Amino acid sequence: MTSSPPRLLQIASEPQALAELRRLGAGPWESYLPHLLAGGDLIKVHDVSQALFRCLQASVGTSLKQIVPSASLLGGNAAGGDLLLCGDRPGLRALCQALQKNGGVPEARLAQSLSLLLDRSERPATSLRGRTCTLDLSRPRIMGILNITPDSFSDGGCYLDPDCALKQARNMVEQGVDLIDIGGESTRPGSTGVDEEEEVRRVVPIVERIAAQCAVPISVDTTKSRVAHEAILAGAEFINDVSGLRFDSEMARVAAQTGAGLFLMHTRGRSDIMQKRTDYADLLGDVCRYLAEGIELAYAAGVEEDRIAVDPGVGFGKDAAGNLEILRRLAELHCLGRPILLGTSRKAFLGKILDRPQPCERLFGTVATTALGVAQGARIFRVHDVAPNRDAALTAWAIHPYV
Repeated sequence: MTSSPPRLLQIASEPQALAELRRLGAGPWESYLPHLLAGGDLIKVHDVSQALFRCLQASVGTSLKQIVPSASLLGGNAAGGDLLLCGDRPGLRALCQALQKNGGVPEARLAQSLSLLLDRSERPATSLRGRTCTLDLSRPRIMGILNITPDSFSDGGCYLDPDCALKQARNMVEQGVDLIDIGGESTRPGSTGVDEEEEVRRVVPIVERIAAQCAVPISVDTTKSRVAHEAILAGAEFINDVSGLRFDSEMARVAAQTGAGLFLMHTRGRSDIMQKRTDYADLLGDVCRYLAEGIELAYAAGVEEDRIAVDPGVGFGKDAAGNLEILRRLAELHCLGRPILLGTSRKAFLGKILDRPQPCERLFGTVATTALGVAQGARIFRVHDVAPNRDAALTAWAIHPYV
């Protein structure tokens, strides 16, 4: 299992700080709480040995302001544990230099991972390669949803007719869409899958027709490698795999062999069971670990780094509170070093917040999450309503360009 990478925590309130301290089992909380709320950088590091912990303790008061260790580290557990590093950016950079210069192999590895984390937070990836194209991510981009399904939660049945699908694609192009995501199997909570042949029948002719008539890249929303492969042959540039390469062991190979770009999402099982498992001890830690493992699977198959983006999976195996936590702490995903895709469009948690039972009534809630996502560094937004979300994203970018 891939260890969760170090990440810069986004803690903005005392309840969030207390929750993080409880995860560590750290105490006394009163002495640590001010450091978590002081406004500096907080880095969570996993699987630290006792020897490395002692080395880091020597930096408190110079490079670091404080270390918050887990109960296992404080208790002298030989297996080590997790900890938080509290400091400011110059101090953390100085710590990396000192570890690299004066430490051994474990210290040098930590220095490398911390330096990489700081670099990624300051300079997120600004492009994403598809099969033959490159998405310029120097500003936010809009991915339009086109479901060729009878049962999707919001627009099921609307675009089964090829002429209707093409018309909707053209409408999205006119509204400024940057990428069209075509799917033939609903992934709404509780849905059951369709067989491979049916998904190919739904998706591939539409991909081929839109690719020939619309000058925007296409992604295929599927967890099946054969569907992905045939859609790419028909003109798709990207694969959007909501399983993060977990449901079909051949998907990574197809992405590598075709050169397609790859969106990896976090979920907890297939659509029919995922909402039965929404409890997490450390939601953002689990999401980052799952996506890091997906990235490693892609690398092992030969997928190049600059063809991968990540998606935290809002609404997939999370309850409303979990979805809100992801949105509050979205910037923590920069630890993965890949562009962030955010998909909140018309989802049920917005209906609960706004008391809007019908998906089509959730536009304004969606637009709000798009603007807030821009401020946290998300670069691609998967939406049903292109023009309003494009306007929101570009306005938010003008006010708060994430750098």
